[in-house]
Amino acid sequence: MSTTSPLTSSAPTKERLLVIYTGGTIGMLQQANGLTPGGNFRERLHQALSHLPLAQRQNLPAYDVISYSSLIDSSAATPLNWQQLARDIADNVNAYRGFVIIHGTDTLSWTAASLAYQLQGIDRPVVLTGAMQPLEAPNSDALDNLYGAFRFAVQPALQEVAIYFANRLLRGVRSIKQHSNAVDAFSSPNYPLIGERVGDDFIHYPSRGLACQQRGAPRFELADYLPVAQGEVARVVLWPGISAWQLESILGDSRIKGALLQLWGAGNIPSNPDLLALIAKASGEGKLIAAISQCPQGSIHLGAYAAGDGLADAGVLSGDDMTPEAAYTKLVHLLAQPLSFEDQRRRFLTPLVGER
Repeated sequence: MSTTSPLTSSAPTKERLLVIYTGGTIGMLQQANGLTPGGNFRERLHQALSHLPLAQRQNLPAYDVISYSSLIDSSAATPLNWQQLARDIADNVNAYRGFVIIHGTDTLSWTAASLAYQLQGIDRPVVLTGAMQPLEAPNSDALDNLYGAFRFAVQPALQEVAIYFANRLLRGVRSIKQHSNAVDAFSSPNYPLIGERVGDDFIHYPSRGLACQQRGAPRFELADYLPVAQGEVARVVLWPGISAWQLESILGDSRIKGALLQLWGAGNIPSNPDLLALIAKASGEGKLIAAISQCPQGSIHLGAYAAGDGLADAGVLSGDDMTPEAAYTKLVHLLAQPLSFEDQRRRFLTPLVGER
């Protein structure tokens, strides 16, 4: 469903934002049995924005709203949901000056990372936001997050996928959810803010943005994610005592096409040659295997310690300082395309959207 903003209804379409509501806590209502998804989000959004101070209401752009008929529970999102969002944006990219995606917080950073790969080279803002409290809850963070997302989504110098949350604008493919209930739940551990709110000024730092860093980036890659939407890409976080048979149960499955390994420290694994042999076997079978650190900050350096020696020779690709979200969604994106194994490996090691 689409609607014209009653706030600024005279603006032509190309001066509007497109707001896509996918679900999440922000749109829930308190019922006797707890929070449940609420409908009529378009009207509720307009009502909430009308409570802003007059000066802020005057700064709001015109907008249209699409509300998905089947709202996505963020914790149940799949690559097919990421694909749907990317295609909805691509279908409307020439009609709107920017996009605001309203999304549940649990996997918001995963969706942002996937959209960055699918929408490579986008020349206008795509800003994802949500809230830790429902829109109508007392002292909710929802209205401030929505207002900030709207303000950044009309800045033409912002030409990438970003997350706006708690007064901060983060590169989407560099972001993680770091707290389960704090209002400043999101952070960018290995990359600085690309913008922030200071008072009622919304300041974008263009020198940190993709518009300056990656001129001439390729255009959209709207691959079919269906072949990688049923668990064909695995994520394995190592734990003390992991055994070869446990890893083999994942990497040895014929349905697996790729895997992200989260190693210790700078890229260490137990000194068990059977583990390394399993990884080498999977890579030799054409499975795309990449590794990052379990540490939220810093980078891996395969072979820096004896405990990680042999990983590169086993075919493991270094994810450097990428977030789990960025590394995993990149594997999904590459494996969904008709690329050769060597091209997949090369592109994983190549920065595509400022993810590494």
